[in-house]
Amino acid sequence: MERDNDLPLFETKTAKGRIAYLAYVVSVVIGICLICAYRVIHFPAQEKVRKWIWIGLFIAELWFTLYWFVTQSVRWNPIYRHTFKDRLSQRYEKYFPKIDIFVCTADHTVEPPIMVINTVLSLMAYDYPTEKLSVYLSDDGGSELMFYALLEASHFSKYWLPFCKKFKIESRSPAAYFSTVCEPFSDPIMAEKWSSIKKLYEDMKRQVDNITTLGQVPEELRKKHKGFQEWNLVSSRRDHHTILQILVDGRDNMSVDIEEQPLPTLVYLAREKRPQYQHNFKAGALNALLRVSSRITNGPIILTMDCDMYSNNSESLKDALCFLMDEEKGHRIAFVQFPQCFNNLTKNDVYSSSLRVIMEVEVPGLDGNGGPPYIGTGCFHRRDALSGMKYRNDYKIDWRVEIDKKVEENAHVLEQICKVLASCSYEENTEWGKEMGLKYGCPVEDVLTGLSIQCNGWRSVYFNPKRKGFLGFAPTTLLQALVQNKRWSEGDLQIFLSKYCPFVYGHGKIPFALQISYCIYLLWAPNFFATLYYVAIPSLCMHRGIFLFPKLSSPWVLPFIWVIIAKYGYSLGEFLWSGGTIQQWWNDQRMW
Repeated sequence: MERDNDLPLFETKTAKGRIAYLAYVVSVVIGICLICAYRVIHFPAQEKVRKWIWIGLFIAELWFTLYWFVTQSVRWNPIYRHTFKDRLSQRYEKYFPKIDIFVCTADHTVEPPIMVINTVLSLMAYDYPTEKLSVYLSDDGGSELMFYALLEASHFSKYWLPFCKKFKIESRSPAAYFSTVCEPFSDPIMAEKWSSIKKLYEDMKRQVDNITTLGQVPEELRKKHKGFQEWNLVSSRRDHHTILQILVDGRDNMSVDIEEQPLPTLVYLAREKRPQYQHNFKAGALNALLRVSSRITNGPIILTMDCDMYSNNSESLKDALCFLMDEEKGHRIAFVQFPQCFNNLTKNDVYSSSLRVIMEVEVPGLDGNGGPPYIGTGCFHRRDALSGMKYRNDYKIDWRVEIDKKVEENAHVLEQICKVLASCSYEENTEWGKEMGLKYGCPVEDVLTGLSIQCNGWRSVYFNPKRKGFLGFAPTTLLQALVQNKRWSEGDLQIFLSKYCPFVYGHGKIPFALQISYCIYLLWAPNFFATLYYVAIPSLCMHRGIFLFPKLSSPWVLPFIWVIIAKYGYSLGEFLWSGGTIQQWWNDQRMW
């Protein structure tokens, strides 16, 4: 019998029902072959106009066939993972590594400060040793309103963190918690604490919202922290020096909550902005955080988060460590990707923003083919891999003897030292954005960076727990949905047409199945041409008496009917299996 110390920290299970799926694929392939045979046999060679229309339709059908085969690449071998956090704690509780959490925001008018600090508070409240936890907020808007909100959050955290841990509450975003949980009258002690904490939160929220509405921080409040002096030299959000403030120094014995327990380190960063420099959006912000954090806390594990996605599971850190610290396979894993899930979806998900099938079906398939992509948020990275290190066979960390380099400088000195790391000129003539950190020059820098990490020899894994690790805010209007998907589709197509095309850049570096799997998203945009032709041209031809499909009385109509029924029937079943409804599926088909 194996000793407990030899047991893995996670297990992998393959999907069931492969025989039924194989029968579906074979039947659709037969139907496609018959459709192709019909197009060839009934080719109207003598009719000039109809001939060219027929050829165009056949090309569109061939494209649909190719793309359908690409989408099936992730449905053949999906895998699902389970962690053993009890084994992790038993072996490594005394040796848990430092974890640095990066939260990015760019505009306080689009991303309200109260929403941002709810995300920050949920991350500070993880069930994890607080002295090993650090949260960094990158404010690319350089707003004193955001700094003020974070300052208020640092004060509120002294009450919120003990409350979360004492009563083991979920979720640990105050806004989400108080909006979904009623006062616990059955427990008088908790009820009293609940009421007092809720009042503190509502007071903080009111104050932050009032200052945000006012548009500036009053002078009497500016005097409460030296950090506000930094904005005396700011000319605009696009032209300012580096602003770096360590609001909570986890090394300081005075940085404790109301129960005298240490607080996580909390850092505010607004990197330098100058009109003559490219700033590279979110990728540039994360690279600045990579450098600054390496000097302040230097956690070997990094969690990257969008400011509109809060922690919904206080155990997520330990789930991720089960993969990264596994004795047999962990040393090869560069990042652990959690799904993107949302808590503001409308009843019928009118604009199809849930990403339900992608997260429940397709990404597990990518995991089975070699590893999921990096999707920008809810992802735990190994710092070495994110910084550009290539995987070596001799790479292995002994977490029990990992040396923690002590930082001797006090917070003020560290702030001054680290400002240069977030300056505009620091990256000049360096490999940052090319071989180091997140990649530049692409709207979907996360996908490109993940692909690059995998091509450096690392593996990635996907973990989708029953209680979702993170919840966020999906687009709620048609304009928001279209803008977001336009950016994604343009960025993905750009990758395919660049030197980073998986078939070129990933040749011999990642499995061929994974190269194909990436193309589900990289080739999504070109579907527009075939879809538009297939929808518009046959309809116009019917008005002129030009028929492009077999009559209903012809046996050749059967493969067309079967492929349509089978394809959409399977799609509906997949959507329902993923937790959706028929109406949501219909809206998904209507949108995309």
